[in-house]
Amino acid sequence: MPHSYRLRTGRVSETGRGYLITTVTHERQKFFSEFTLARSAICELRHCDEIGLCDTLAFVLMPDHLHWLFQLRAGSLSNLVQRFKSRSAKNLNEMAGMIGRQVWQEGFHDHAIRDNEDIQGIARYIVANPLRIGIVRSVRDYPHWDATWL
Repeated sequence: MPHSYRLRTGRVSETGRGYLITTVTHERQKFFSEFTLARSAICELRHCDEIGLCDTLAFVLMPDHLHWLFQLRAGSLSNLVQRFKSRSAKNLNEMAGMIGRQVWQEGFHDHAIRDNEDIQGIARYIVANPLRIGIVRSVRDYPHWDATWL
């Protein structure tokens, strides 16, 4: 059974619920080490908010993966993530002059936020990712994150 299929097992989409998703670039390529490519992907996150699919609560775009905390407003979780991945990949390929290159791995990991979970604590954990892996000394030094509470 392919890994991406197992990730979908038991997945439920519930509008109004918070979700934390993690998705990884194809073969862990560090596409988002390039500042302009990272900002382009972040624009796609923001666009999902603007068109009413979700409300982004926090995210960090790392060189080779994304952690995204949001409240689902419309549609399904899978459709939202697929839309983001498809549009961000198209933009990245156009910017890099490499049309058709695979940017994201298939599938994604999701966690539905429960009522008793500390959502701000989850957001702090997400934005501290660059600090934990040692690519910056302070989260203020990493440009590709945001959180509604900070």
